[in-house]
Amino acid sequence: MEFGKCSKSDVSTTPARKRTSCSILTGFLGAGKTTLVNHILKGRHGLKIAVIENEFGEVGVDDAIVMETEEEVFEMNNGCICCTVRGDLLRIFKKLSKRATPFDHILIETTGLADPAPVAQTFFVDEQVKANYELDAIITVVDSYHILPHLAEQKPEGVENESEEQLAFADKIILNKIDLVNDDEKAVVIETIRKINKFADIIETQHSEVDLKRILGVKAFDLSRVLQVEKDFLDTEGEHMHDDSVGSVGIEFDGKLDLALLNAWLSKMLRENGVDLFRSKGVLNVAGSDARHIFQGVHMLMGISSSADGIGRPWGEGERRTNRLVFIGRKLNREEIMASFKACVAK
Repeated sequence: MEFGKCSKSDVSTTPARKRTSCSILTGFLGAGKTTLVNHILKGRHGLKIAVIENEFGEVGVDDAIVMETEEEVFEMNNGCICCTVRGDLLRIFKKLSKRATPFDHILIETTGLADPAPVAQTFFVDEQVKANYELDAIITVVDSYHILPHLAEQKPEGVENESEEQLAFADKIILNKIDLVNDDEKAVVIETIRKINKFADIIETQHSEVDLKRILGVKAFDLSRVLQVEKDFLDTEGEHMHDDSVGSVGIEFDGKLDLALLNAWLSKMLRENGVDLFRSKGVLNVAGSDARHIFQGVHMLMGISSSADGIGRPWGEGERRTNRLVFIGRKLNREEIMASFKACVAK
């Protein structure tokens, strides 16, 4: 796996070469996007795939959660892909265009707070991207258990509901975590989705496990349909606003953590802030263990697993064992979170 920043040099297009198929993978925080990426990367599809990841938080975590593969992964952690890092996205595309052997497919995993429209727009307003790449499908992963409250959330004036936008532009909807809802609850979720998007194929899953033939190489993106949803789709000057009350708190720490104290701290934090804490995740160095531990939470649901359980990749020999945690939510108290975390350090 290769992580790196791409070259800023301009690259000429290669009209004779077949355009590379691309998927935009979106969905609200904690829906299961990275789990789907891992499912795709380990699938027996025979495709050479590049992954472009974008994280909203101050601290990058997904590079440790994405499984070890021979694929190339490019990270963008300095903002939302639909806003400040579109330039980075364009530069990565241009770097990939230079390869003597092109990738078969490119996955663009957006942050859970991204509107997919500006990302999709890139394929139609930039001439070099248009010549070398084609948008295959917008794939939206949905958390069956949490989606309805997110859709019902009242946003400030002028701010779009990201969950609704992600559904409206979807060509394929992965209805994930169906094991957490009963049949009646699932029916309400599907009915609500259909009010937003009548056309997308809805695929029910657990742990984002889906038949890859249903989502890759499907040529499902239809520009004419998108223009019906958003007439100004190709207008690059359109204003795009996020909810300013939503932010992130990142923690990086090289010491060892007491697992029992950490569990107690995380449980208390989720219990007290669960409604406003959309997503929490981290890579942990636990005292007395050589395994890399992974923490993931969505609202009040939380779990800690480790590389010994087959989750994530193990610590490399001589690798710096840095704890990295990120919490994304509304009106988070940075000072309180940082101060209380120190109590989890092993004595």
